[in-house]
Amino acid sequence: MKLGLFQLIVELNQSFERVIAGLDRLKHVPFFQTDLIQHARSDVEIARVYANREFFDNFETIVENDAKWAYKFQRDFDHKLKDPDDIYLEVRDSEQRRKRKGLPPRVVILPNWDMSDEDRLDQERSTRRKSARARRRRMNRKPSKKVGSTAREFARSAAPKSSGRRP
Repeated sequence: MKLGLFQLIVELNQSFERVIAGLDRLKHVPFFQTDLIQHARSDVEIARVYANREFFDNFETIVENDAKWAYKFQRDFDHKLKDPDDIYLEVRDSEQRRKRKGLPPRVVILPNWDMSDEDRLDQERSTRRKSARARRRRMNRKPSKKVGSTAREFARSAAPKSSGRRP
């Protein structure tokens, strides 16, 4: 809710009060007709009532919009902080309550269950993938140019040299 909005409505009502006070002072001036001053005052009061009614009729909508924003922000923030494994703990606690009441289980929780099982499995898979990638890189590596040229030179030097004549 914006504090400025309340300040505006307060200032508006204070302005209406100043106008009414000015009209009351005018009642004591002899050449103003009292009934015309009263009529003007009623117009000012009606204008104040309409302005306040408009504000307070819309006030509920303003409060509801602010509440929706606050609840959504809080829900999103809580969701961001919540541990995904908390659901397992909630289910376990719920099943323990059912067991104490003598009700049959709705869910079976594995014995010796550990919340870090999934994290450990993910880590193992990641390690295996990294080592497999490294092996593939080593297998697919092309020989360097230096290795190839050295091998060719060795093959030439090992070959018998001809005298340049043909038989």
